[in-house]
Amino acid sequence: MNPPTPVQVVAGVAIAWGTWKVLGLFFRKDPLHNIPGPPSDSWAKGNFKALLHSRAWSLHKEIAEQHGGVLKIHGFLGERLLYVFDPKALQHIVVKEQNVYEEADQFIMIVFGEGLLSTMGEQHRKQRKMLNPVFSIAHMREMIPIFYDVVHRLGDSFQAKVQNGPATIEVLNWMTRTALELIGQSGLGYSFDPLTENGKEHRFSVSAKLLVAVVDFLSLFWTDLRRYRDIVDVIAETSEEILAEKKAALRQGDETLKAQVGRGKDIMSILLKANMSASESDKLSDSELLGQMSSLTFAAMDTTSNALSRIFTLDDRLRKEISEALDDRGQLSYDDLINLPYLDAICRETMRLYPPVPLLIRACQQDSMLPVSRPVVGVDGKEMDEVFVPQGTKIFISTLASNRNAELWGPDAYEWKPDRWLLPLPDAVVNAKIPGVYSHLMTFLGGSRACIGFKFSQLEMKVVLVELISRFKFELGEHKNIYWQMGGIATPIIDENSTLDPQLPLKVTSLKDIKI
Repeated sequence: MNPPTPVQVVAGVAIAWGTWKVLGLFFRKDPLHNIPGPPSDSWAKGNFKALLHSRAWSLHKEIAEQHGGVLKIHGFLGERLLYVFDPKALQHIVVKEQNVYEEADQFIMIVFGEGLLSTMGEQHRKQRKMLNPVFSIAHMREMIPIFYDVVHRLGDSFQAKVQNGPATIEVLNWMTRTALELIGQSGLGYSFDPLTENGKEHRFSVSAKLLVAVVDFLSLFWTDLRRYRDIVDVIAETSEEILAEKKAALRQGDETLKAQVGRGKDIMSILLKANMSASESDKLSDSELLGQMSSLTFAAMDTTSNALSRIFTLDDRLRKEISEALDDRGQLSYDDLINLPYLDAICRETMRLYPPVPLLIRACQQDSMLPVSRPVVGVDGKEMDEVFVPQGTKIFISTLASNRNAELWGPDAYEWKPDRWLLPLPDAVVNAKIPGVYSHLMTFLGGSRACIGFKFSQLEMKVVLVELISRFKFELGEHKNIYWQMGGIATPIIDENSTLDPQLPLKVTSLKDIKI
C-alpha cells in the first residue's frame, strides 16, 4: 500500500478535527450561553456568511448597537465565538493579556514562514527589536526618493491611458501593482513590476496577489492545497533568490549595495547589516529572514491599496491643498507630506471609517475573565462586569465596530467627515484608552503585535494621493454602484453576488483637459 500523500494527511486531520468539534458541541454545555448576540442563520454556517457579505456593513452596525461591546456570534458547525469592540476588553486582549489571546489562524506559519505575522513570544519580540529601526521616522525620510520614483511611473502610465481623452481605468489592479512595487523596492530592494500598460509582471507579483484570494478560503476549509502549494513555492523560491543576492552584495561592500534597486536603503539590506553585527542570541536565522520578506509583502499589499481606492472620488478640496503645496515647494518632503492637514485628515478618516481589515481573530489559550468598560446584559437580564472566556474560544476583534463606536465618536460616527481630525477629538474617545497604535483607532491593532509598518502605510497613501490627485480627476463611470466585500480584507466589487473578480473601474481624466 502506498503511503498517504500530504494532501490526504491534511484531509484526514481536517475530517477528524471536524468530527471532534461536532461531537463536542452535542455533549457539552455552551459556556457562552448567557452572552447576547444575533441568532444563528444556520447550524452549518452560523452567522459567517451574513457577516462577510458585501452588504454586511449595516449588519455589523446593527449587532454592535443592539448587543454592545462583547457579544456572541455563531461559527461553522455550531461553534460559538465572541465579537469584541469594548475598549477595556480590547486593552485586555491586545495589551495586558496578549499572551493569553494569541493568533488563531493555523495556516499563518505555513503561509508566511517564521516572520512577524506568525511568530510568538520571545521569537516575535526578538524579530520586532531587529525590525523597529527600519520603520522609524528617520528611515521613512530615506525612503521618500524610492516612493516618488515608483509613483511617478504610475502617474505616467495613467497619463498615457488618458492622453486622448477620459478613459476607464481599473484602479484597484493598478493600486495593488503599485503597492507591491513600493514594498518590493523599499522593502526588498527588488523590482517586480515596471508599472507600464504592457509590462510583464514578475511571477512573484502574480503569486502574491493570488495568495490573498486563497489564504482566507484555506483557513476556513483546508482545501485547494495544490494551488496554494504552487503559489507558496514561487514566493519562497523568489525570496531565497533575493536573499542570496543581498548577501552577495553585502560581501562586496556598500558601493555594490548602492548600485542595486533600493540603493542599499531598503528594509532587507538594512536588516541584513544589523543582523551581521548582532549578538548570537539576537541574530535571525535565514528562515526568519525569509519569513520577514513574505510577511512584509503580504501586509503591505492589499491593505493600503484598497484603502487608497476609497479616496479617489472625493471633491476638489484635497486637490486644492496639494496643488498649493506643490506650487509653493515643488516635490514634497516627508515633513511636508505629514504636515498637510487635510491630506492627513482624509487618511485618518478613511482608516477610521473603512479599516482595510475589519476583523482580526484571536484564540483564548486558557480560561480567562474578560473585563468590560460597560456591563454586558446577559440573556438572563443580569449585568456582568466581566465575561468568562473558556480556553479555546475564538474572538473576533472588530476594528470596524471599535472605530465606529457612536458612544465614543458621537452620533456622526458612521459618516465620513475628515474635518473631525481638524478639531479636538471627543473626550470620550481620548478617555476610552483604546489600545490602538494609531490615532485612537484599532485599524493597525496595538500592543506588541501592532502593525510595525503603519508609518510606511501612511507615507505610501500620501505619496500616491499627491501624485494622482494633482494630475487626474477620478469619477464613477459606467458602474455607479461599487460594493465593498467585507472578507479578510475589504475589497471592491461591481457585482455584489460575486467575489471572484475584485475591481474598481473609474473614469479618469487628465487635469490638462479640464479648465479649473
